[in-house]
Order: sequence, then C-alpha cells, then structure tokens
Amino acid sequence: MTQTIQLGNPIVNIIIFALFVVGTLTVVIKVTAGANKKSSGDFYTGGAQFSGKQNGFAIAGDYLSAASFLGIVGAIAFSGYDGLLYSIGFLVAWLVALLLVAEPLRNTGKYTMADVLSFRVKEKPVRMAAAISTLVISFFYLIAQMAGAGGLVSLLLGLSGDLAQTVVIALVGTLLVVYVLIGGMKGTTWVQMIKAVLLIAGAGVMAIWVLAAFGFNLSAVMQQAIEINTPDIEGPSNPLLAPGSRYTDPLGFISLAIALVLGTAGLPHVLMRFYTVPTAKEARSSVTWAIGLIGAFYLFTLVLGYGAAAIIPGGQDTISTMPGRANAAAPALAFFLPGHTMVDGVPVGNVGGTIFLAVIAGVAFATILAVVAGLAITASASFAHDIYSSVMKDGKADPAQEVKVARATVLVIGVLAIGGGIAAKSMNVAFLVALAFAIAASANLPSILYSLYWKRFNTQGALWSIYGGLASAIILIIFSPAVSTPMGAAQPLASAMFPNASFAWFPYDNPAIVSVPLAFFLGWLGTVLSKEVPNAGKAAEMEVRSMTGAGAAGAIAH
Repeated sequence: MTQTIQLGNPIVNIIIFALFVVGTLTVVIKVTAGANKKSSGDFYTGGAQFSGKQNGFAIAGDYLSAASFLGIVGAIAFSGYDGLLYSIGFLVAWLVALLLVAEPLRNTGKYTMADVLSFRVKEKPVRMAAAISTLVISFFYLIAQMAGAGGLVSLLLGLSGDLAQTVVIALVGTLLVVYVLIGGMKGTTWVQMIKAVLLIAGAGVMAIWVLAAFGFNLSAVMQQAIEINTPDIEGPSNPLLAPGSRYTDPLGFISLAIALVLGTAGLPHVLMRFYTVPTAKEARSSVTWAIGLIGAFYLFTLVLGYGAAAIIPGGQDTISTMPGRANAAAPALAFFLPGHTMVDGVPVGNVGGTIFLAVIAGVAFATILAVVAGLAITASASFAHDIYSSVMKDGKADPAQEVKVARATVLVIGVLAIGGGIAAKSMNVAFLVALAFAIAASANLPSILYSLYWKRFNTQGALWSIYGGLASAIILIIFSPAVSTPMGAAQPLASAMFPNASFAWFPYDNPAIVSVPLAFFLGWLGTVLSKEVPNAGKAAEMEVRSMTGAGAAGAIAH
C-alpha cells in the first residue's frame, strides 16, 4: 500500500487559521460599527459606497475560490497546457462581463439580477424564476466549497475520517453565518478584499521564488518538470506541453469552454457585486481592476503548476501520494520551496517551509470563508428581496422586516450548506462547480442579454429561457459521464460520481454545448409565440437607463 505523506505541523496550521479568522472578524466588526442595521440597501450592497478599485479587489476575492488556487495549480502540474486552459477560460469570461453586462446591469438594477429581468415584463413570475435559478446555482456552488473545505482543512490539520470532515464543515458553515450576520455586504466585501490581497500576494511570492530558483527562466522550470515527470517523451508531443493530452474530444472541450466563458457573466454572486458601487463608471472600473488582478493571479498559477512538477521531489508521483492528490500541489510547493527534501519517503527540512505552508493553508481557508460568505448573502438577498418582498408582499414589505427575513435566511442557508457539504464530502467537487457554471450560462445569461438588448423580449420568453436552461442543464448532467458510467461501456468509469451505475446517455461531462443554445432559442421562441404586447415605455426607459445611467441613482435608494 502506498504511504500517505503528511505535510507541515497541524498545530502551526491551527494557529495560523485562528489568526486569519480573528483578524478578519475584527475588521468586519470595525468597518460595520454604527452601520444602519435596518437598511436593506446597506445589508445587500454595503450602501453602494465602494470605489471601483475596492470592488475590483472584492470581485477578485469573490471569484478566486480555493478551486482556482488549488485545482488549477494541480491541473497544470499534471496536465500542463490543458490545465492552463481553465485559467484562460476563467479570465476570458471577464471580457464578456465587462463588455456586455457590468455597466447596463448596474444602471438598471437595484439589488439582484431579478431586478433587471423583471424590469419590463410581468414582475412576479419572472422574479420567482430568477430567484429559483439564483438559489439553485448558489446552493450547488456553496456545497462544493463546503465539501472542498472539509477535505482540505481536515487534511492540513492532520485530521482524518468522516467525523473530522464533518466537524470542519460545521465550523466553516458557522463562521459564514457569523460573517454575514455581523457584517452584511459591507463586512463580506472587506473580507473578500483582504482575501484577494493575501491570495494574490501569496501566489506572487511563490511564483517569484520559483522563478528565482531557475534564474527567472520559465523555460528552465518547464524543462525540469518534463525531465522529472515525462522524460521519455520529447518535443511538442510531451503531455506537459501539448494541447489535447487531457481533453481529447473537441466537442467536449468546446462545451466546457462555453460554460467557463459564459457562466461567469451569469453567476449571481458575481453579478450582485456590481450593485456595491455608486455609479456605472465605478462598475466598469471594478471589472477592469478585477481583470488585471485575476489575470495576474492566473499567470502565477502557470509558474506554480510547472514549479510544483519541477521542485517537489519525485514530482507527480510524490504529489499523488499526498492527501488531496493534485489539489495538494500548491501547498506541497509552499512546503518544499524553502529547502525541504525527501528521505526514505518522508519529507524533512527546515522550519521555514512549515510556516510558509501554514500561511498558504491559512490563505486557502480565508479564500473559502470569503467565497461562502458571498454566496450566502447573494442567496439571502434573492429570497428576501425577490421572493418575500416583491412576490409575497407585492413590493410593499417594510425594509427593516425585509432585512430580518434576509438574516433569518442566512441562518437557514448556513444549516443547509452544512448539511449539503456533509452529504457531498465524498462527491466530485468539480462536478458541483461545473453544474453551477453550466446553469449560470444556460439559465441566467441568455435572459440577461435578451432583457438588456432586445426590446421585444417578454414574460414568456424570460420564463422559457430561465426554466428551459435550468432544467436542460440539470437533466443533461444527471445523464452524463460525470454522474455514471456510459451505457454499454465495458468497464466502470472511475471518474464518475457513481461508477457502478450505468445510465449516462449524454456523451459530455458539461451540458453547455446543448443547454446554452437551447436557452437562447427558447427565449426567442417563447417571445415570438407570445401574444403579450411589449411595454414600449418600459423598454425605452430600460434602454436609456442601461446605456446612459439616467435614473440609476434613484434605483438604489430605498
């Protein structure tokens, strides 16, 4: 049986984790002291008082999850070029958000995506559809982060077994409730800004350290990675250099790319960040800052991925024996950078690596807390503002009561997130994240673009697009190789969630190649078949507001 390698000192990791939690909670309490606890605008948007630069850092903090840091570094360490494709897809996605969504969305809405979708159609059914989509996406994204947190943190703390993971997941869920209830959007935004600085700075320090060890020659880093891991394959056909070593089916890759590039502009917790700035100019500025920060981070992951394969003794073979396998590449690199080595299969070295690993692990923990807090406040706002206030109370809910409902919703979300994370702790986390992106690209983005840019778009088109995209994405993933072994296959598919089951008839892991075009088609078809007369006045008002910002100031007042 292969020996499992445990890195670092669990006591040091616990101390660093505690310092991160205490430090961020102190900031949350300080920045929200004296805030209006009864203002829905303050709870949902932080009073829309953040600058574009601040919001750009917060967007980066919201977007760069632990999966971005640990998953992409591991993917590059094992798959090279194909692992880098994730980084490219995630980064290019922000151009869609910048050019098509950020400014008009900020101009037209108030607190949530549903404000835009229901602006010129029948409000209640469309708000309900948008809220359901938001809650589904947020829930799947949330339990993915919670499940990842359980595995990552328990392993870094030297804990093992289902009970340890359950305790860690419960701890993370409790902390997310505390952060959101104390700080609202203002406190959550500051946590995300702090986390973004720590994550990007940590990745930057590691990348510079790796390059310095090779005379600042990236080619030398890549060459050593090849010599250690795939020395028998030379030239451009080497798996660490050649495209297609991991994604052999072009249509499957295109489907994944569609989900990554279009899904970001439909993620509700990302869209909600555009309402935390006072003007459309600042919304545009925040996306520009986010693109720069996220782009720099993904450049660092290129160096870190190849650096992990080159510097860690034994390369991929050693990483594969660590808890988390490929996900352990980044923490292991932090551990071995200061001079650790392997003796008889056991890592030995200096105190520097142990402390550096603890800091990087602490940053990963802060990353998880920031992302789950952002998801929780988005889901609570969607329920309280879209379902409770707008649908159940006909838009006449008392603002203070609406905030109380939002806070109560956070408690429910915390409990559901803990339960879902515990149930999903042994599941494929990548599957859950892919589902969230696929639904966002299918259910949200088509209806957002139609609402902003097609005057004829109406209630039936919105409902068909949202529900059609939502249903098709979920159904196709259920019957995909991500869940079970393809029907008729000779051997069980090890990467499937249920490898011993065989009911997969859809050939691709990600449904976006079908569900996204279908959602656009259903939005068009529902509109042209409807007898609803478009509200020309509302359409004109929406066009003027989305393009010029006129009237947007009144939209955020409550």
